[in-house]
Amino acid sequence: MASDSVDCFICEKHRLGDQAEGGVLFEDSLVYVGHVHTIAGPTAYRGQIMVEPKRHVPGLGQLNDAEAEAVGRTTSRMARLLQGAEGAERVYMWVIANEVPHLHVQLVPRYPNTPREYWGPTLLRWPEAPRVDPEGMRTLISTLRDHRAAS
Repeated sequence: MASDSVDCFICEKHRLGDQAEGGVLFEDSLVYVGHVHTIAGPTAYRGQIMVEPKRHVPGLGQLNDAEAEAVGRTTSRMARLLQGAEGAERVYMWVIANEVPHLHVQLVPRYPNTPREYWGPTLLRWPEAPRVDPEGMRTLISTLRDHRAAS
């Protein structure tokens, strides 16, 4: 890992493994997948999944070919998982990375009956959006792991 990884929130989460908030949904030698954390409050948007390269890189352009393939393949598989196991009507993908300089692809499920004015980038502003606390997050990740294993 690069020297920047010492103080990186995401690298620390990878080191914690299943002890990280929510636990690990999937990981291999190149990628790590888990639920978004409750950094901004006591709960987080339900099913907001983060696909992250294990190597500390700030953006998509710094991935090597093997990492890019693994991130892309994993992103697609996790989107299908959210549609199948969570009943998401659509799964949005965002890569913003303004706050944390470690690439993290966010997969955000849009659930049935989401008001149209909250579709797309405004989804997380929906006041009645489904949310989970750390315990609910761990339960959801466990359910998603089981669903993935059964598929």
